[in-house]
Amino acid sequence: MISTANITMQFGAEPLFENISAKFGNGNRYGLIGANGCGKSTFMKILSGALTPSSGNVSITPGEKLGVLSQDQFAFEQYSVIDVVIMGDRKLWEVKQERDRIYSLPEMSEDDGMKVAELESEFAEMDGYTAESRAGDILIQAGIEEEFHFGLMQQVAPGWKLRVLLAQALFANPDILLLDEPTNNLDIHTINWLAEELNQRKCTMIIISHDRHFLNSVCTHMADIDYGELRVYPGNYEYFLEASGLIREQLLASNAKKAAEISELQDFVNRFGANASKAKQASSRAKKMDKITLDEVKSSSRMSPSIDFGEGKKLHRQALELQDLGHGFDGETLFAGGNLLLEAGTRLAVIGENGVGKTTLLRCLVQELEQNEGIVKWSENASVGYCPQDSTKDFDNDLSIFDWISQWRTVKHDDLMVRGILGRLLFTADDANKKARNCSGGEKNRLLFGKLMMQDINVLVMDEPTNHMDMEAIQALNDALKVYTGTLIFVSHDREFVSSLATHIIDVKDQQLVSFQGTYEEYLDHQKKMLMVNL
Repeated sequence: MISTANITMQFGAEPLFENISAKFGNGNRYGLIGANGCGKSTFMKILSGALTPSSGNVSITPGEKLGVLSQDQFAFEQYSVIDVVIMGDRKLWEVKQERDRIYSLPEMSEDDGMKVAELESEFAEMDGYTAESRAGDILIQAGIEEEFHFGLMQQVAPGWKLRVLLAQALFANPDILLLDEPTNNLDIHTINWLAEELNQRKCTMIIISHDRHFLNSVCTHMADIDYGELRVYPGNYEYFLEASGLIREQLLASNAKKAAEISELQDFVNRFGANASKAKQASSRAKKMDKITLDEVKSSSRMSPSIDFGEGKKLHRQALELQDLGHGFDGETLFAGGNLLLEAGTRLAVIGENGVGKTTLLRCLVQELEQNEGIVKWSENASVGYCPQDSTKDFDNDLSIFDWISQWRTVKHDDLMVRGILGRLLFTADDANKKARNCSGGEKNRLLFGKLMMQDINVLVMDEPTNHMDMEAIQALNDALKVYTGTLIFVSHDREFVSSLATHIIDVKDQQLVSFQGTYEEYLDHQKKMLMVNL
């Protein structure tokens, strides 16, 4: 069990959160949730010991092992991948290092011999001789091929380093596991593996994630940071939404009932306070009124942007045609022979493992890249809006937020309307004067959505649009795209996002663009049936 007692964290005048006392144990899996900026990662760092709180303390049941997903993907560049995983068991790693040091000595003294004998005994008790094999198994399950296991971490692509660090956190089979954004940079297939892996383990877990399907699949409880405090709810994320909403409704209803009673009592006192025959009754009601207190209803830190993509000129029949589309780099093919007739109004999800070419495909579609072979043919009246995964180029300037979004204003967008759009996207009047390039990842995404909202487009192409966003913004985007009547083409590793939107699937695998007419769940069922046929 890991518990906190009166934890307060203060960086400025106002505390981020205060007097948090909570217990996490019994093998429960807690989803730590809350709006961006509420202090989730800070609280997780306090639990791991990486950060000291302003006041309060953290305690762990003696003898229990703590596993933490490292947030520094570049901290182990000079170590082999397999060694980085084994480091997850700190005691085993220390014994292994000392053992290897002694064996590397040119000559071994008698004391060295006795010491290494003790270390060999400890090493065997900790299953050290199977460490590389066990670490390798986890790496393979996480999608890291065996050829990379004994290479250096610096040779591993940034998007794949997290998988190695995940394997590190899982390796020691800890009693308590802290995972901050474990699904970042993972494709849907690997996220599904991780969910299954975590569900099989018996340890207590605290997990930060913005992936709603992942939280629903894995978590037994929700630990919600809001109103400057932490409250634990039994059940997964869907249960939390129902329970937290119900609690707030009950609180408001209770206050409304109390307010009505106070008003009724006050009315009696006002009418009969000066009446000698009813003075005693008026006094009694005044005392009763003084005893009634309204419950405090704090303002939530959660805020939802208002997103609305209006459709421009309506497309009829086909929106897009691909003929033998293919692309690759440096002589290596990513995909080839891609053929597709996409009807207007379709919502197409592009899925596949990391590195197979999903982003490249979208860049070819929007003509940011010229394909190596084949034809990309849009409808003559197609007006395409693009939201890239990497928006560095979009913000490579010194424009203020107001001036940045004003680049896409038309004659119908006066200053008041532009500021209104920024307000709907949760930017204040003061924010409008800040540099757009200094915005957070989530804020930049919202600005990109604002850009698209100001344009008359009938095709949306979006590459990982939910990256960097909190639950409320993801849900707002999800809802906006559900009612969008234009054509949507998107890449996402958010299972809930894909499942709720897609009416057509392209799976980029085996250097092919595999097209399927139907929802994501229907595609998964189709794959299972094909596997059964081929058995």
